[in-house]
Amino acid sequence: MMNDAIAFDGHVIAPETREFLGKRGKLLINGQWVDGMEVMETCDPATGLVLAEFEIGGATEIDLAVAAARSAFEGPWRGMTASDRMALMSRLARIMEQNAQMLTELDILDNGMPSFIAGLTTANCVEMVDYYAGAIMRIEGSTMVPPRHIAAETEALTYTLKEPVGVVGQIVPWNVPLSTAILKLAPALAAGCTVVMKPSEETPLSVLALGQMVIDAGFPEGVFNIVNGLGADAGAALSSHDDVNKISFTGSTRTGRAIVRAAMGNLKKVSLELGGKGPVVVMPDADLEQAIPGVAMATFFLQGQNCMAGTRIFAHADIHDRLLEGLAGFANYMVLGHGLDPATQQGPMISSGHADKVIGFIDRAKQAGANLVAGGERLDRPGNFIRPTVFSECTSDMEVMRDEIFGPVMAVQKFDTMDLDKIAKLANDTPYGLSGSVWTEDMSTAHRLVSRVRSGHVSINCHGAVGTNIPFGG
Repeated sequence: MMNDAIAFDGHVIAPETREFLGKRGKLLINGQWVDGMEVMETCDPATGLVLAEFEIGGATEIDLAVAAARSAFEGPWRGMTASDRMALMSRLARIMEQNAQMLTELDILDNGMPSFIAGLTTANCVEMVDYYAGAIMRIEGSTMVPPRHIAAETEALTYTLKEPVGVVGQIVPWNVPLSTAILKLAPALAAGCTVVMKPSEETPLSVLALGQMVIDAGFPEGVFNIVNGLGADAGAALSSHDDVNKISFTGSTRTGRAIVRAAMGNLKKVSLELGGKGPVVVMPDADLEQAIPGVAMATFFLQGQNCMAGTRIFAHADIHDRLLEGLAGFANYMVLGHGLDPATQQGPMISSGHADKVIGFIDRAKQAGANLVAGGERLDRPGNFIRPTVFSECTSDMEVMRDEIFGPVMAVQKFDTMDLDKIAKLANDTPYGLSGSVWTEDMSTAHRLVSRVRSGHVSINCHGAVGTNIPFGG
């Protein structure tokens, strides 16, 4: 089936990628690839055809992986010098660099993302591993003057140490599989932690390839473990495990709440990066030549399947009509296709079920009175393609303005004030607070409005300006 899937659109892939897809993926536990409890298939969302088979595990396999991670943490990994850990991570970065084409193609095939996004994220992943390798030697504590009641009695030394948390469970989403895996794995390894990672059952391939690269780099057994599985089984077992010291999760708000509840058993630390419904504010003096493609891609980048997407567009009345015309034109001329085609600007939804969910949002938006000006339908071809969609005449109470759709759906709302507090009130009328942007030629207006927007990451005259050394979150 794998050969048929690749031949569907006539695209060529690297021999290494083809060889990888021909092998059944397994679980990585204590440095060994082992069988799971059953087998699943992962499909190319652009064609619907099977790419590969992979084993999945549940609570039993999570127990084994956590035990391996604990043994490595208390044994060879904890005893390794900082410079030796740095050398291992640098070696991993070089192996990833040498296999960049395979990693890129696996994310394209498994996720559906366009090649220009996949190539960029792979390069960024190599940079992240290098960045955190260098950070190992910069982990420092501090010394301080002892408290008066102690210093009055004796000489004392008071200092702090930054120490690894321990075993970290990491649950990776399907929308940017390799990138999110590295965002979690690299800092955990740099800090001296060991890891049990559960990739999404929708997109396990690039994480499994990464596992072999960790082995090839020479990391001690048990430092990095991978348990493929369903969220309700493997994910729940990892989140509630009493010998896991921290959980890092990226995904839906509903699942995030469940993880917090599961973590209460041993009061483990929890880091959550949940949904987004980013505000994009376009002021009357914005450079529309720059803003139209920038705002469009704020929504349609990665098919809108990303948490930092800017999908709530607030357009000042003075430029609303020109902006809307430009956004609709941009959406209508976007090239949809297989991610391996370099001309593709937007790929498919991750699955047929998710495409149905997005179409449901579109249908309800029309019923609620939003004006459809572009897109709004599935392509009549194999795969899970939905045309880039633009709605106007939206109001703050509409579902399309309030709920995370996680698809290529933009909602535009007009405003006619220059009162920054009132504009910010519109932008902040959401429970989400991950990423946003402001578009204006007036830097005073930009910085004053940014300070009022309740998003952890706000860009000016661009959207989602992320980087390895730039904090991201809400």
